[in-house]
Amino acid sequence: MSEVTMPRLSDTMEEGELARWLKNVGDTVEKGDVIAEIETDKATMDLEAFESGVLEKQLVEEGAIVPIGKAVAVIGDGSSASEAAPAADEGEGAPPAEEAAREKETAAEPESAEPEPSADEDAEPAPKAEEKTSGEPSMPAASDDLPEVEAEHAEEKVDRPQDDTRLRMSPLARKLAHDNDIDLESLTGSGPEGRIIRADIEDAIRTTGESAVGQEQASAPPSAAATAPAPAPSDDSEVVPLNGIRKVTARRLTESQAVPHFFLTTVADVERLIALRADINQRLSDQGIKVSINDFIVKAVAIALRQHPEANASFNGDSILRHRRVNVGVAVATDAGLLVPVVKDADRKSLSEIGAEVVSLAGRARDGKLTLDQMSGGTFSVSNLGMFGIDEFTAMLNPPEAGILAVGAASPVPVLREGHLVEVSKLKLTLTVDHRAMDGATGAAFLRDLKGILEQPLRILV
Repeated sequence: MSEVTMPRLSDTMEEGELARWLKNVGDTVEKGDVIAEIETDKATMDLEAFESGVLEKQLVEEGAIVPIGKAVAVIGDGSSASEAAPAADEGEGAPPAEEAAREKETAAEPESAEPEPSADEDAEPAPKAEEKTSGEPSMPAASDDLPEVEAEHAEEKVDRPQDDTRLRMSPLARKLAHDNDIDLESLTGSGPEGRIIRADIEDAIRTTGESAVGQEQASAPPSAAATAPAPAPSDDSEVVPLNGIRKVTARRLTESQAVPHFFLTTVADVERLIALRADINQRLSDQGIKVSINDFIVKAVAIALRQHPEANASFNGDSILRHRRVNVGVAVATDAGLLVPVVKDADRKSLSEIGAEVVSLAGRARDGKLTLDQMSGGTFSVSNLGMFGIDEFTAMLNPPEAGILAVGAASPVPVLREGHLVEVSKLKLTLTVDHRAMDGATGAAFLRDLKGILEQPLRILV
C-alpha cells in the first residue's frame, strides 16, 4: 500500500487544488496512469499514479486545496477498497474532505495559541536542496509538509480533550495568519468544534485590508487624497478574489521590487526589419509560414545573449550563475493572468521554428494547458505590448532572471535624410537589469548590440 501525495508541479507552487478525479475507488491503475487533474498556480496538470495497483482511497474531495507533500489517495492491492467507499458517503455531521485533511494536519502537530509558524513550517531544507541541484535557480516555495498519520489515529487525537483556553487551528491557517499579521484572538472559527480554518484567515485578511484602506484615506493629506483616492469596497463595487495565477504574480512582483535594478532605453530603426518580414511572409505563405515582429525580437535577443553571456545570468546569493543555454521567456496575457512560457535554446532555432513555437505556447497558455517544462528554465524574458499601441514602458524583473526586455510599438518617426523629411519606423526597447548580476556598462553593451542586430535583420537569418 502506498500514498499518492500532492507533487510540486512548479517552482512557485505551495499548494494545489484537486480539480477532478479521473479514477474512482476500486479502479485498477497502472504506473503512469492519470488519476486526477491538479490545478496549480500556473495551469491545470495531470496527477499520475506512482505505482500499479487498485485505487483504495480518495483522501480529498474535488475542489480541495492540498499543500504539496500531503496524501490525496492510497493505492494498494484492493483489499481496503471496500472499506474506503463508505468514507465518501459519511453522514451530514461529518466534515468535508478538505477539513478532514486539515484535522490530520492539526493532529500531526500540537496546537498552539501563538501565531508563530511551527518548526515544521519553518524547516524547508528538502525543497531548497532540490532546487540547488537543478542547475537553474528558482524561487523557493514554502511548504507545510508534516508527517502523515493514519486517519483513525487522527480521529483519536482530535477527540482528545483540549484546553479550552488554547486556540484550535490547522497549521496552514496558523502560518497564513502569521504571514499576514492577523490577531487570532479576535477570530471565531467556522470549522469543526470552532476550529479556525483557512477560510477564516482569508476573510480576516480581506477585512483587515478594507479597514486599512479606510484608515489610509482618513489619515492621508488632502493633496494625496485628491490625486490618488483608493475607494473602499461598497455596494457599488465588486470584490473579485485572486485566482492562483494572480496570487503568484502578486507575490513574485513584490519580490521583484526588492531587487536593486535599473533601466536602459534605446531606439532601433526597424524599417529594414519590417520590409524583410513582409517579404518572408509573402514568399513563404504557400508553405504556411508566417512570422511576426516579436519573433524577430525573440531571435535577436537570443543572438545577443549568446554574444553577451554575462547578460544570460542570475544572481545566486554569493555567486552569479551564467547559463549555458539561452532560454527566452515570452510574456503572454491570459484571462487568468500573466504567464511566461519559455522558448528553449532560442539561439539555435530558426525564425520560423520560433514563430511556430511561440504561437503554440501562447495558445496553450490561454487554454491553461502549459506543462511544467514549458514554463521552467527561462534565463531572460521579453514582454511586448507593441500590439496594443504602447510606445514605451518598463517591465518588472522575472526573478531569478537578471534581465527583461520591454518592447513598444514600431511607430513612424520623421527623420531628415539628405535634406528631405521622411518617415522611418522606430522601435523603443527598454531593458530592466538586476544590478546585482549586471553593471550599467554590461547592460548597455548588450542593448547596443541587440539594436544593431534589429537594424541589420539579415544577421538574424544567418
